[in-house]
Amino acid sequence: MDNRHPDIAPHLLSETDEQRQLRTVLRDLFAEASGPEDVRKHLATPRGHDEALWARLAGEIGVHGLAVPEEYGGSGFTFAELAVVLEEAGRALYCAPLLPTVALAAPALLHSGDRSACARYLPRIADGTLTATVAGFGADEPGVTAERTGTGWVLRGRADFVLDGAGAELILVRAAAPEGPRLFACEPAPGTCRRTPRRVLDETRRQALLEFHGAPATPVGAAEGADETVSATLDTGRAALAAEQVGGSGHALDATVEFVAQRHQFGRPIGSFQAVKHRLADVLVALEGARSASAYATACAAVGSPGLPVAACAAAVVCSETFRLATAEYVQLHGGIGFTWEHPAHLYVRRARGDEVLFGTADRHRDRLAELAGLTTRSAV
Repeated sequence: MDNRHPDIAPHLLSETDEQRQLRTVLRDLFAEASGPEDVRKHLATPRGHDEALWARLAGEIGVHGLAVPEEYGGSGFTFAELAVVLEEAGRALYCAPLLPTVALAAPALLHSGDRSACARYLPRIADGTLTATVAGFGADEPGVTAERTGTGWVLRGRADFVLDGAGAELILVRAAAPEGPRLFACEPAPGTCRRTPRRVLDETRRQALLEFHGAPATPVGAAEGADETVSATLDTGRAALAAEQVGGSGHALDATVEFVAQRHQFGRPIGSFQAVKHRLADVLVALEGARSASAYATACAAVGSPGLPVAACAAAVVCSETFRLATAEYVQLHGGIGFTWEHPAHLYVRRARGDEVLFGTADRHRDRLAELAGLTTRSAV
């Protein structure tokens, strides 16, 4: 099965001058306002992130609207520009709900083709005044049902481990309706939606249990297109997560290289020891492979290539394994200090482990790749 697409021209796999400038601006801003101590401080706040920085990213740089069409208040760029943001956010371990809002909810609205819903929600996502997420998108879901009443639709049931589920102001829910699965927009109210924060390994990526008790909801998109919308959204999310993981892996490698150049034993930097060089070389090789996999998935998402499912699953496997390796060496090669709570390495380890299962495990991605290549009939979404 040939999953290449003629729209993936070589120039789409390389960074433009505009993207390099965006990267520089973001790296400087995150260094200034989202260092490890800033992350720790804001994790203890009710919302879990720096709301002032969130507003700056939306207002000064236009991050939230980069991949939103101009007719809906965005900048009209593509997923390629958004991937630059996500990579730098992953590098800084930015703890705001960027991934669920701009890489899941916004694409879900666009994939749905519902112009009314896009006009209602995307401008507020683009200007940073609305946070959003998705629920019921997993392989064994929906656990939510939709009922039609005299005044409209209501949701009942539960969805667990929803990204930013406790704080998101808009939730796009895949629910079981009488005519089959359907996508709904829900702006949850306390009386109809109970939101219980979950204790998770990665505290920078908040998740929650949502229990719907007659929550009012509005259908989004056509009933027969819900599964296609969910599938396309998840693949976009996997490409987004891969970009984040590349950024986190890059930070881990750079921080470790800097440390081993300064740490001396036996009168010489430990980075000069052959064993240390080999371990860092292994991380670098893995990181370059992850960059390539992420770049291809990003290009596919940017042009809407039919090769995105394959590219996204491949990137999910490669980038998850690279992030895990890079963070493990981040801890190990820092020696004793790397194992302490005071050092930021453990925050990256937690992020890496949480990311491994966020949109399916590596084994499930491999099963899906085999199915897409015609090697098996086993279903793995």
